Amino acid sequence: MRATAIRIFIADDHPIVRQGLRRIVEAGPGLVISGEAGDAAALLAALETTATDVILLDVSMPGGLFLETLRDLRARHPSIRVLVLSVHPEDQWAERALRAGASGYLTKDHSPDQLLEAIRRVYRGGKYVSPTLAEQLATHLDGGGGSQRAPHELLSDREFEVMRRLGSGLTVTQIAGELAISAKTVSTYRTRILEKMAVATNADLVRYAARYGLIA
Repeated sequence: MRATAIRIFIADDHPIVRQGLRRIVEAGPGLVISGEAGDAAALLAALETTATDVILLDVSMPGGLFLETLRDLRARHPSIRVLVLSVHPEDQWAERALRAGASGYLTKDHSPDQLLEAIRRVYRGGKYVSPTLAEQLATHLDGGGGSQRAPHELLSDREFEVMRRLGSGLTVTQIAGELAISAKTVSTYRTRILEKMAVATNADLVRYAARYGLIA
């Protein structure tokens, strides 16, 4: 009896990236593409009628906040595994993504073979992270490493989203529009962020974001 193919849905806003991922997946034995989407709304809509086993989800895809989109996916489709693909280093998004329900996190500088391995592992119910991230997560679970964590890692998910935008030079009003919240709420987040990160001004946040590669 022929084994059932693993159905992969590609969610990335760059057509060239989607085409490249499609070629890699289709070259893998036992893998098929179930669909593609370029933004969060299109992804969620497609999944209502598209049978899928694993989603390749880009961190920077437009149409919604990444972590909220991920949580929405897990709530609506708990049986679908999510493998996050990103140009951002693991220390920026991986731990948050795993807490939000992702089954794995893979940076886009990995090889096609590593991508195929990650797909198969998460499909089988496993987690896919690098050895470095695995060690980091184990340290955090043991209650250690708190003093070594960068200040931005101590922010809540929403504070982190606001901080990245402040670090990119966006105004409170612009951030409020992007996140669909009031400017007053953004200002409250800003105050908390400055206190938690022990900085005084937006300019300090811009320098920090540039240093850690956190530009939104």
